[in-house]
Amino acid sequence: MNIDIKHIAKLSRLRIDDSELAGYEKEMNDIIAMVESMPDIKDELTVDPQNVMALRPDEEIGEKIPRDEILKNAPKVVAGCVVVPKTVD
Repeated sequence: MNIDIKHIAKLSRLRIDDSELAGYEKEMNDIIAMVESMPDIKDELTVDPQNVMALRPDEEIGEKIPRDEILKNAPKVVAGCVVVPKTVD
């Protein structure tokens, strides 16, 4: 199968050097070969009636901690909110 890596790169707005094209083409061919070798699932997947999944009920664990007690452990508090360092410009 012939895969146009330059076209895929253009559609995804990626810049790929010509020296890297052969490597990416091999990787894409390997991925397609792996997917094609996967077995077909002809029957619809069903749930085993003998092993029904039961969800646990939501339960509150422990007692609530007062907001003031939580905020006293924060390094910096402004207007009742914890101030954290900026991580994104």
